[in-house]
Order: sequence, then structure tokens, then C-alpha cells
Amino acid sequence: MSTPFVKRYYQVPRAEIGYLRFILESYDGLIFMRTLDPHAALIEVAHPPSRRPDAEALLLALATEFSMDEVPAPPPGSYPPL
Repeated sequence: MSTPFVKRYYQVPRAEIGYLRFILESYDGLIFMRTLDPHAALIEVAHPPSRRPDAEALLLALATEFSMDEVPAPPPGSYPPL
């Protein structure tokens, strides 16, 4: 059985969603992102537990560039599973 991904949820400025996706995709396989609600600018990021230090460092660095407010996970069934 595979280890589940660590998932975190953020509210970000809508204008920064594309930039954030571009940056995260450039770190091939470190962090995966999906937009749960484009109007509310709610995103989900996921990473393997083994990459936690690198993923947290990258998210912290990005949070210094623009507002990334961590929010609680949405209720189950609110959005399609990843």
C-alpha cells in the first residue's frame, strides 16, 4: 500500500493561481496543485511525506512573495478527489 500524500489547503490571490501552478510544476514531482474553487481562489497542494522538508521550504518561500493563507480542509465530498 502506498503512503498517502500530505495535503494542505490555501486561499491565494486569484491573479496568482497561474503563477503558482507554473512555479510548482517546475519542481517536477515535489508538489502537486489543483484549484478547488477558482472564484474563491482555493487550492489544494499535495506532496509525498518523504519530500516534506523540501515542500515546506518551497511553500514558505512562495508565501513571502504573495499571500498564501492556509485554511482548513473542505468538508468531504465538497470537491472531486485528486
